[in-house]
Amino acid sequence: MSEVIRTDSAPRAVGSYPHARRVGNLLFLSGIGPRDARDNSIPGNVLDAAGTLVSYDIVAQCHSVFANVKAVLTASGANWADLVDVTVYLTDMANDFKAYNAVWADYFPDAATAPCRTTLGITALPTPIAIELKCLAVLPPVA
Repeated sequence: MSEVIRTDSAPRAVGSYPHARRVGNLLFLSGIGPRDARDNSIPGNVLDAAGTLVSYDIVAQCHSVFANVKAVLTASGANWADLVDVTVYLTDMANDFKAYNAVWADYFPDAATAPCRTTLGITALPTPIAIELKCLAVLPPVA
């Protein structure tokens, strides 16, 4: 048995999938990006008159993606301490990793209690975002 989690506090999925799924005491979050749940905008993106991406602010996107992950965790009855593994997708590893790593340290200052993490440099994501997180959490068993 599994429980599907959806929340209006996180951006809508760009496909047919839930924000998260709980199976036993495991919580699997779908890939979560930095889009704003209220209006689907992407914090830090600068577009030209034609709507083409000109630049972006990776720090703004990092803070937004963490807020979105937290919203899904909260909707699932979970919190930061329940995260055990995070896969990070960056579209510009060379330029964005250092800034991302600094923001990560703000949210997880103690490496001993931080979740495991893998960071991958990729060529693109399905919307004009620079970062996406895929998370796994372990929750107490359902009574």
